[in-house]
Amino acid sequence: MTDGVKRVVTGAPWEEQFGYSRAVQLPNGLVLVSGCTSVVGGQIAGGGPYEQAVNSFNVAFDALKKLGLGPEDVVRTRMYITHARDVDEVGRAHKELFDAVRPAASMIIVSGFVDPSLVVEVEVEAYRGKTA
Repeated sequence: MTDGVKRVVTGAPWEEQFGYSRAVQLPNGLVLVSGCTSVVGGQIAGGGPYEQAVNSFNVAFDALKKLGLGPEDVVRTRMYITHARDVDEVGRAHKELFDAVRPAASMIIVSGFVDPSLVVEVEVEAYRGKTA
């Protein structure tokens, strides 16, 4: 299934170690962005859940940008958090970034991530509509 599929690799350490792409664009216009955390330049950026959520979405936006898309093209988000107490802060970040877009969204509480200092991971799906 490589015909017409575009892949974005950003050089993040886990991409090479685990063999995945940051984003994959399918021929039908759907773009899937892998789980993004608040790791910027190999370091965890931003301490709290709000900051980590914003940074995580910005990692996803950078991948979308490489495919000529932006936040306005996002149709679905998934937010994974490690504590129920972080719902409001992560939700606030989502609202600030997507209030005008209103994608379908889920927030799921999980037991943890690959680094225990991470409290948020996000996934994004975008859609490239047909151009005129």
